[in-house]
Amino acid sequence: MGCPDYRMTVFLYVQAVFSGTNKCDSEHEILSLFKQLRLWLRQPVNAVSPYNLCRTPMVLKGVPMALKIVYKICCGIDVHKTFVVACIASTNDKGVTTYESHRFSTYTKGLKDLLQWLLTRNCKDVCMESTGKYWIPVYNILENDCTIILTHPKYVKAIRGKKTDKKDAKWIADLFKHDLVAGSFMPPADIRQLRDLMRYRFKLTCFRSSEKNRLQNCLTVSNIQLGNVVSDTFGKSAQAILDKLLENPADTSFDLEPLVYKNLKKKLPELRDAIDGYITPEQAGKLKIIKAHYEDLESRKAELEELILALAAPYQQELAILQTTPGISSDFTAIGIISEIGTNMEAFPSAKHLCSWAGLTPTNNESAGKKKSVRVSKAGCYIKPLLVQCANAVVKSKKHPEIRNRYLRLKKRRGHKKAIIAIARMLLTALYHMLKNGENYNAELYRKSDLPPADREITVEQAIIIARNQGYKVKSATA
Repeated sequence: MGCPDYRMTVFLYVQAVFSGTNKCDSEHEILSLFKQLRLWLRQPVNAVSPYNLCRTPMVLKGVPMALKIVYKICCGIDVHKTFVVACIASTNDKGVTTYESHRFSTYTKGLKDLLQWLLTRNCKDVCMESTGKYWIPVYNILENDCTIILTHPKYVKAIRGKKTDKKDAKWIADLFKHDLVAGSFMPPADIRQLRDLMRYRFKLTCFRSSEKNRLQNCLTVSNIQLGNVVSDTFGKSAQAILDKLLENPADTSFDLEPLVYKNLKKKLPELRDAIDGYITPEQAGKLKIIKAHYEDLESRKAELEELILALAAPYQQELAILQTTPGISSDFTAIGIISEIGTNMEAFPSAKHLCSWAGLTPTNNESAGKKKSVRVSKAGCYIKPLLVQCANAVVKSKKHPEIRNRYLRLKKRRGHKKAIIAIARMLLTALYHMLKNGENYNAELYRKSDLPPADREITVEQAIIIARNQGYKVKSATA
């Protein structure tokens, strides 16, 4: 019953059958899940009613089977903003489960009382939902003394109409004792702190970009077209000109030569025409506020980066390994990757699991032999854009043909978007093995895989399939 491929099916089935519902609108879903479960157990589909399954033993290869109790003593916690409801499920040797529920405050004292309540009852296996940010204080208090399974709410969703705080906690405990709950990846405490800081840095970067756009909009409204002459409106020369303009917006006849540097001295006539606009007092005030806010964001971001570098100091070896990967040369790019996936790759069974967790694999949505969607999942909202950014950088360079050539082949058949996702997955797979084995990036492994063996033989049909996959239109020789 613990097969991971059927964990969700078993969960949904147990949720439907043992809830006591007899509504007509859910009967079809229950029967469907029942058939899936019976087929998996190699039993006749119509041998027994799903509503009587709890009184009918299931048999797998002639051996009676029931839902295995994995955790004899476990706890399910329903987390809220101001309180939590905990339910301990204790199962004796005869398979009889007793329940004990209690409500605790989310103040630190209340959470410490929760921990003591669990320890006095010898309960060290805990399962709870990842509800907003409210689970974090609970997790921090229980982390050192208990084994916590943090799960997505969709995996422990209760039946509509039979939902209270106590029943939610009991339902979580029931699912957890049978090991039917899929846990979320949780890195160590220092990695979680690093993740929080890196995500805040990303927010500050977005705020800074927004202020850049606002300043540029103000210049456009005032017909100040510095962006048409200079390469960077926030460069040294452009900012010096803008500061001079804001001193007296009505005066645009000041000397530009002392304010510009290097090659811009050749564009003085163009700069003179570009600043010949009209800045209203209101727009001038707005520009000053935006500029001050932008500079303050820059200073705050610099302070945050110092804190991040200090926190990432113990991971210099892992950072050095990651920076050998094409497209990952910046310290903060490498730190951003470590902050999301951690350094211990034993948390992921394989590279495919890591790529799926990061949202770089197509979702499965198939019915009646028809695939309705092959889009990548919405997971990895922080690491996926970071890897895509790295992939976009590396495919533009000719220094790494093993990646660029693969991108061009995929782009020809599938387009840019799907090709760049494939390259991002390729990079993440490489990062997984690099961190797991402690090895630097080796391009020769990809080059060897792209070269077919000299003694390779294929049939005509296989050759046609390969040609079609490469984008060729295969025609008959007699045509």
